[in-house]
Amino acid sequence: MNRRIFSVILGVLLVFSAYSLAMAKNKKPQFKLTYSNYFPPTHKMAILGQEFCKEIEKQSEGRVKIIYYPGGTITKAPKVFDGVTMGLSDIGMSNLAYTRGRFPVMEALDLPFGNPSGWVSTNLANDFYRKFKPKEFDKVHVLYFHSCGPNIIYTSKKQVKTLEDLKGLTIRGTGRIADTVEALGATARPISMPEAYEALSRGVIEGVMGPMEMLKGWRTADVTKFATNCWQVGNVYTFYVVMNKNKWNSFPNDIKQIFETVSNQWIEKHAVGWNNIDKVGKDYFEEKGGTVLALSKNELNRWKALVEPVIDQYIKDMEVQGFNAKTIQRNIEFIRSQMANWIEKQNAAGIISPYMETAN
Repeated sequence: MNRRIFSVILGVLLVFSAYSLAMAKNKKPQFKLTYSNYFPPTHKMAILGQEFCKEIEKQSEGRVKIIYYPGGTITKAPKVFDGVTMGLSDIGMSNLAYTRGRFPVMEALDLPFGNPSGWVSTNLANDFYRKFKPKEFDKVHVLYFHSCGPNIIYTSKKQVKTLEDLKGLTIRGTGRIADTVEALGATARPISMPEAYEALSRGVIEGVMGPMEMLKGWRTADVTKFATNCWQVGNVYTFYVVMNKNKWNSFPNDIKQIFETVSNQWIEKHAVGWNNIDKVGKDYFEEKGGTVLALSKNELNRWKALVEPVIDQYIKDMEVQGFNAKTIQRNIEFIRSQMANWIEKQNAAGIISPYMETAN
């Protein structure tokens, strides 16, 4: 009798478990979101965005479903932030340089400090935001930031060995990177990355200033022959991943915690990812016959002397906008000190920067 009762109970439990599993699979998500990213679908930063969506869905056990739109299909790079605030998308990824002046405090991160890698710049960007929480991001909920490696110069026809070689060249540069291009004596042209390939191939511009990843990620290696490794004066591009504030406020605490946990995990994924794709881009460029030149020590000192005033001008510009000069100077000192801190950690961890491999 006991054996029969046990069999009946076991059978009921098995049926109930199968029913529960079927219901879980068919359960509609509690929260449906959209995510806009301007990177092309095959780019590492687009892939990481998609993996972020999947991880949120996994950790929320299907309660959150994020429909992902890479390639600027909902909003192009300059419109991503506004698109999030207006609810065109619930989440968005773009960078500060596409909307120069929109995020003046955070733009300090894009100044030519000589940041050696995406790993360092990504960790630094998140440190900076956590420390100062600039009001320019108050309209959204910030998930995290990430930054590429240092911008160096790539040219299609003329190799740049000295400052004199830059004279008369038109170089793609947006945001604060444009200031560095101009300070070095070239003419800056603010062309978006999706348009840069055609502009180079048609001779509209003679070069670009950007991280090594673009050599493969944006096919820049197909239309350039020379790279000047000037990372010591290079700016970075700082990227943000933000969420519509009303959407964020609609979540229960456990869902918010999932987003915060995954966002913190993705900071490191992007940091490592940028370093990896910079190496891939450099290797691809050299395989296609591209030449990477490291500046001599004397020449590099000339370049450093010309870009330092870019930082001074930023402080003056911020004063004109009503910011306190001492506050801005404090922010810049924080960037310099934290960058040194993260460089030390990078070296201790044995993390290799492809830029430093070819430096003098």
